[in-house]
Amino acid sequence: MTEAEKLDAGLEYDFWDEEVDGRKLHAIRGCEKLNGIPVTDGEAREQAVRELFGSAGNNPAVLPVFNCDNGKNIHVGENFLANYNVTILDIAPVHIGDYVMIGPGTMITTVNHPLSPRKRRQHIGQAKPVTIGRDVWIGGNCTILPGVTIGNNVVVAAGAVVTKDVPDNCVAAGVPAKVIRKLEDDTEEV
Repeated sequence: MTEAEKLDAGLEYDFWDEEVDGRKLHAIRGCEKLNGIPVTDGEAREQAVRELFGSAGNNPAVLPVFNCDNGKNIHVGENFLANYNVTILDIAPVHIGDYVMIGPGTMITTVNHPLSPRKRRQHIGQAKPVTIGRDVWIGGNCTILPGVTIGNNVVVAAGAVVTKDVPDNCVAAGVPAKVIRKLEDDTEEV
C-alpha cells in the first residue's frame, strides 16, 4: 500500500510522504486564496469555499483566518459558519450537519500521532474521522479530537476539549468535555 492508501484506510502512515504532503499543499493554496478575499465579497468567498471543501450546502460562511490539511475531506451542510481563526485538520473526513456554528479559535482535528518517540521520529500519523450533527454550536477556543462524533442539537461550551462522543440534545463543557445539561430540541413539530 502507498502511504496515502494507508492514510485513507485509517492505518498508520508517513505524513512526510510526497503524495500525502501534496494534499496539504492543495489545502495551503486553497486557504491562501480564501483568506485573501475580502470578507465583504461574500460571493467570491463562497466560491473559494466550494473549491476548497469536498461539499457545502447553501450559505457557507468561513471567516479568516481559516486553515485545513486537505479541504476535500470537509463536508458541511446548510448555513455553516466558521468564525475567525478556525482550523480543521481534515486528514480524515469531517462531516458537519446543517445549521452549525463554530466559534473563533476552534480546532477540529482528525490526525493523531503515536506515543512512541521512535514512531514520531519516523513521521507517523494516524487519522480518524470527525462527525458533527445538525444544529450544533461550538463555542470559542474549543478542541474536537480525532474519532469524535457530536450529536444533533448540541452546544459545546467555550474552551471545551471534546475527547469522546457527545450525545444529542445537550450542553458539553470542560476539559475533558462532559455533558452538563440536557437541551430540548425545539425544531421538532408539535
